[in-house]
Amino acid sequence: MTSPATVDGPRAACTLRVTGVVQGVGFRPFVHRLALLHGLAGWVRNASGAVQIHVEGPADALDAFADRLRHDAPVLARVEAVGREDLAAEGLRGFTILPSLDEPGRRQPVSPDVALCAACEAELFDPANRRYRYPFITCTDCGPRFTVIEAMPYDRERTSMRAFPQCPECLAEYLFEGDRRFHSETNSCPRCGPRVWFELPGRDGPFCDGEDAIIRGAGVVRWGGILALRGLGGFHLAADATQPAAVARLRERKHREAKPLAVMVRTLEDARRLGQVGEPEAALLAGPERPIVLLRRSADAGLADGVAPGLAEVGVMLAYTPLHHLLLDVAGRPLVMTSGNQSEEPIAIGNAEAKARLGAIADGFLLHDRAIVSRYDDSVVRPTPVGPVFLRRARGYAPAHQDLPVASPRPLVAVGPHLKNTLTLVHGRRAWASQHVGDLENLETVEQFRAALGRLSSLFRIRPEVAARDLHPGYLSTRLANELGLEPVIAVQHHHAHVAAVMAEHGLTEPVLGLAFDGTGYGDDGTVWGAELLLADLTGYRRLAHLRYVSLPGGDLAARLPWRSALAYAVLEPGGPDRLAAAFDGVPPRLLEMARLQAERGLNAPRVSSMGRLFDAAAALLGVRRHASYEGQAAMELESLAGRRPAAPSAPRLAKDATGRWVWDPVPLLLEMAERRSAGTSVEDLAAGFHESVAAAAVAMVEHAAGPSMPAAVCLCGGSFQNARLLGSVAGRLRTAGFTPLIPRRFSPNDGAVSLGQAAVAAALLARAG
Repeated sequence: MTSPATVDGPRAACTLRVTGVVQGVGFRPFVHRLALLHGLAGWVRNASGAVQIHVEGPADALDAFADRLRHDAPVLARVEAVGREDLAAEGLRGFTILPSLDEPGRRQPVSPDVALCAACEAELFDPANRRYRYPFITCTDCGPRFTVIEAMPYDRERTSMRAFPQCPECLAEYLFEGDRRFHSETNSCPRCGPRVWFELPGRDGPFCDGEDAIIRGAGVVRWGGILALRGLGGFHLAADATQPAAVARLRERKHREAKPLAVMVRTLEDARRLGQVGEPEAALLAGPERPIVLLRRSADAGLADGVAPGLAEVGVMLAYTPLHHLLLDVAGRPLVMTSGNQSEEPIAIGNAEAKARLGAIADGFLLHDRAIVSRYDDSVVRPTPVGPVFLRRARGYAPAHQDLPVASPRPLVAVGPHLKNTLTLVHGRRAWASQHVGDLENLETVEQFRAALGRLSSLFRIRPEVAARDLHPGYLSTRLANELGLEPVIAVQHHHAHVAAVMAEHGLTEPVLGLAFDGTGYGDDGTVWGAELLLADLTGYRRLAHLRYVSLPGGDLAARLPWRSALAYAVLEPGGPDRLAAAFDGVPPRLLEMARLQAERGLNAPRVSSMGRLFDAAAALLGVRRHASYEGQAAMELESLAGRRPAAPSAPRLAKDATGRWVWDPVPLLLEMAERRSAGTSVEDLAAGFHESVAAAAVAMVEHAAGPSMPAAVCLCGGSFQNARLLGSVAGRLRTAGFTPLIPRRFSPNDGAVSLGQAAVAAALLARAG
C-alpha cells in the first residue's frame, strides 16, 4: 500500500537492512508510521533474512528515522543490527509496503507466539465491538506466530491462516495504515476467521458452536468433568482446580500420580489469591510470553491439595489466548490446565488425534479449525533469589536464537540428551534451540523429535552436515544422531555440555569453572557422573572435584526408590545401615538385604557421583519420600520442607584421591542428620541444614581446587540448580568467596540446555580443526 509523504526540498536516500526478530511483531507497520512521521518516501518489505527499507527525504530526517528504528521498535521486536547504505535519491513519492522477497540461503529469526494484548482483551469483552467474545481476536501486537508459520518471510499465505480469506471489513483494517491491524497477518473476525465448537466423546460432529460451545465447555469443568481444549500449540486438559474429586479424576485418567499440575487464571488479581506475587512474579506472569510461574502457595488459595501434593509452590499462568479468557470468564474459577496427553507422551495437536488419544480422559472437547503447524508446550519459569530460572523453555520463548561464542564452519545439528530433550540447529554463529521435545522413551516422542528437526531445518533453511550427541553410547538420542548419516558425529560429555551451554549464553570462550549438579551423566571413565567441578573451555575440560562415588543398588531403579540411594551411602561406613535405619522404614527386610548385598559387592550397582541421588538419600533419611512417582519428586519435597528457614551448614569433609582430584564425602553429613533427628531436631530444620551444607561443600570444592591461575567465573548448571534455595545459596557463597557465579538466564540449567552446549562444543571443535 502507498501513502503520501512530504518529500519537498533537497533529498538524500539510503537503504537499511534490519536483522533480528523483526517479522511477525508489527515491524513493517511501525516502519510505515515512522516514515510518514518524518516525511520520508520509499518502501519496506519482509525478506527471508531481514526487513529491507528504502527511504528518501531530508538528510537529517533520514538520520532520525534510522536512529528510531532501533530505539522505538515494537515491544515484541528484537533488533540486532541496522545496516545502512547511502545512495542517490530516485525521486520516489509516497511510502509503500511491498510484497515480501524470498531470498534463497537467507535465515530469519521467527517470533514465538505471544499472549493476547490489553487492547484486544478490551475489545473481546466490549459488547459494542464487532469482535465481542470472538475466540480468535488478534492484532499486530499479539497472537500466534511460531505455531502458524509454515515458511519465512512472514506473510499470511505462508501461515495456516491462509485457509481464512479476510472479509471486506478485515481487509480494510489490514490495508489502512492508521489501524491497529494494519498488516496483521492473523487478522480475522467471526465472519471470516476460525470457528470453535464443542463435541462429546465418541460422537461425530459438533454438539454446538460459538458462544454456546464455550458455555458448554465451561459447564463440563464446573460439574467436575475434564475438558480437552485446543489451544495455540496443542491441547490442554482442563479441570476445576478447587474440586479435589475433579483433580483426582484427571490424575487417574491421565496416569499422572503426583507430578504437579499447572493452574490457569484470567488476571493478576486472580493469581494473587493463589500465591505470593511480588514484582518479579508479576512481570513474568503478565509478560507477553505468559509462562507457568511457580508461586509460593497462599494458605487460603482454595486449591485442591492434589494440584501440587507435598509442595509449597504451585504453577500458575495467566490466560494467553482469547479462548482461554472466555472459558475462564464463564467457568468463574481457577482451572487446572495441563498438557493434553497421556503421561510421558507428546501433546496432541490435531482434532482427530486428540479425539483418538484423549477420548478416554475427556468428558468433552472444545475444538477449533485453525491448524497448528508446530507442537508447543507451555514454558515453566521459577523465580529464585538470583533471578528467574527456566524449568522448561517452550511457548513464548522458543525458537528464539542464541549466537554462539565461536562460529561453526559447517552447519550442524546437536541432538540433545535422552531426557528433557531439545535439539539445536547451527548455521555459522547462530544457533536455534528447539522447544521442549520431552523424554525419548517412546515412539511418539521420537516422532516428535524427528518432526521438530524437520520443521526447524525447513523454517531456517539449514541442512546439517555434522551431528553432535551425548557421550552415552546407549541413549536413544545417540542412535538418532548416528541414523542421520552425517559425518562426523561428535560426542560431547554431558556435564561439559551443561557448562558449555552457560558459556554460550554469556558469550565466553576463555576457560571457566563449572559446577554441574544433576541426576546422571555418562562420564569419560565409564562411571555415572552427577556432581562435578570442571575446568572447561569450549573444546575440552578437566575434572577437578566431585562427589564421593557410591555403588547404587538397582541403578536407575534408585531414582524412583530413594531409600536405595540412602543405602548406597550407608554401606560405605561401618554400621552405617543401622545408623541410617530411619531411611529404610517400611522396606521389606528381604528386599533391603538383597539391595545391601548389591551395593556392597557392586552387583547391578553402577558407581555414581550423583547430586540427585544424594538429595534422594537425604529425603529418605528424613522420611520425606521413599518411593517417587516422578523424577525429582523427593528432592522437590525436601526443598519445600526446608522452606526459607535459616540454617547453619555442617563442615564438609574433602580430601584428594589418588588422581589428585578433590572428593567431597557426604556420609558424615548424613550420619549427623540421623543423629540429630533421633535427638529431636525437626525434619524442617534438618532439611534446611542439608541444603546449606550442600551449598557450603560446593563452594569448598571450588576453593580447594581453584589455584591462583584459575578463572573466577563459575558456571552453575545441571538440574539440581533448579532448586531455588540451593542456587541462591551457592551463588551467594561464591560471591562472598570472591568468585563470579554465572547463571543460565535464557535457557534452563537442566537437560533442556544440553543440545545448546553440544552445539557450542561441536562448533568450537570444528573451528579449531579448520
